Amino acid sequence: MAMTVRFDEAETAALRKRAAVEGRSMQEVTRAGVREYIERHSRDELLDKVLDEELPRYAEALDRLGR
Repeated sequence: MAMTVRFDEAETAALRKRAAVEGRSMQEVTRAGVREYIERHSRDELLDKVLDEELPRYAEALDRLGR
């Protein structure tokens, strides 16, 4: 699916420089960045969900360990 993304001049310059350093296209670097962002935030959400569900179960034990 095609999508238009608009960057300001500084973002474009930084992206162009990063792509040149890596020997990749600006599109490849942008797509990799989007994938990394999604993966990172998906892991954070999963961790938050697990902690929200499991932490109360072990609250008393964690409290005792903290003393």
